[in-house]
Amino acid sequence: MIQIFVTGGTFDKDYNYIEGKLFFKDTHLYSMFETGRCTLPIDVKTLMMIDSLEMTVEDRGIIAHNCRRSKTDKIVVTHGTDTMVETASYLADSEIKDKTIVLTGAMIPYAFGTSSDGFFNLGSALAFVQVLDPGIYVSMNGRYFQWDEVRKNRITGYFEEIA
Repeated sequence: MIQIFVTGGTFDKDYNYIEGKLFFKDTHLYSMFETGRCTLPIDVKTLMMIDSLEMTVEDRGIIAHNCRRSKTDKIVVTHGTDTMVETASYLADSEIKDKTIVLTGAMIPYAFGTSSDGFFNLGSALAFVQVLDPGIYVSMNGRYFQWDEVRKNRITGYFEEIA
């Protein structure tokens, strides 16, 4: 069983065409699993639907608490890309033992269709969580990174390994 914790982020944003603003409604994961013909045993739990720039230490505590309590040792966290590495660091400091936790997100909302990287990033995270050793990872752009060896390059829009 793979546990997925939804926290919001660009991944799950929708677009209000009248107001020209992004907003949260529901997670897109169920549609993504159906479209991708996913047959993995998955449990989805929405913890929050917020922009990661608005995430507080209390919110990160909720994520850590749920990861700790999860009965499975394979966990994917969908998260906004702006503070994903900060949350990964928080989880690493939370002393969560014997679990593989992969954080992933999207630069473009899934609701935008084929221009979104969300579908690809989710698939990659699901694959990585099944094969990586216990620890905290970030999965973006088809790659995985150790939580303390990654950063978001705000110029290129890609995640990269810290040399």
